[in-house]
Amino acid sequence: MAFKFKSSLREPMSEINVTPFVDVMLVLLIIFMVTAPLLTVGVQVDLPESSADSLPEEIEPLTLTINSKGEIFIQESKVEYDNIISKILAVSKNRTDTRIYVRGDKTINYGRVLEIMGMLSGSGFTKVALISEPYKER
Repeated sequence: MAFKFKSSLREPMSEINVTPFVDVMLVLLIIFMVTAPLLTVGVQVDLPESSADSLPEEIEPLTLTINSKGEIFIQESKVEYDNIISKILAVSKNRTDTRIYVRGDKTINYGRVLEIMGMLSGSGFTKVALISEPYKER
C-alpha cells in the first residue's frame, strides 16, 4: 500500500509567525512603563533644567536632596542641618573622595544650595556636583 503525500506538506514554511514576539514585547513594554517611575532614587523634587551632559558613573554616588520645604535628605533619610557632615562622613565611611550629588528643588533659595555645597567642600569633599533635569525645548 503506497501513500501519496501532497507536495505542500513537504515544502518548508517560509513565513515567520511574529505574533508571539509582539505579545512578549508589549508585555515587557507595559512592565517597564510601570516600573520606570519607581526607579528614581530619593525624595520628589522639581529639578531645574540644564543642557549639560550627564556624567558617567562607575559606582553609585551619595545624593543630598533639598526639597521645596527646605528639608534636607541624604539618600532617602531626613537629616538636620547641623548633622549633614557627620551623617555623610558616616555613610561614606570617612572617604572624602566619595561623589556627592546635590539635588535642590528649583523653588528654593539658590543661596541655600550653595551654602550646603560650600559646607561639603569645606569638609574635604572634592567631588560635589549639582543635579538638574535635561533641558527641554519649549
